[in-house]
Amino acid sequence: MLAVIRYSVPEARAEEFELHAREVIDLFSAQSGFLRGQVGRSVDEPNLWALVSEWEGAGFYRRALSAARMTMYPLMTLMINEPGAFEQVYPKG
Repeated sequence: MLAVIRYSVPEARAEEFELHAREVIDLFSAQSGFLRGQVGRSVDEPNLWALVSEWEGAGFYRRALSAARMTMYPLMTLMINEPGAFEQVYPKG
């Protein structure tokens, strides 16, 4: 399962955002079912960021979100409200 959370981050908050996003990935990495994660920034729209993680299944991801909610709290106001959990339909590689 692939999880993508996008954020709209003003330039003045980019450094702070990146530190918090790294903390979230670090916290996720300690959770059961976590496979990998990364923080990315759009090359075309620098205010658009993504926190991307891969999980063994949706249940693992949802439990990790619950465990990470206090760490994620400072990022909530920057989050773009959209579906972010994706089932893999064609894995390759």
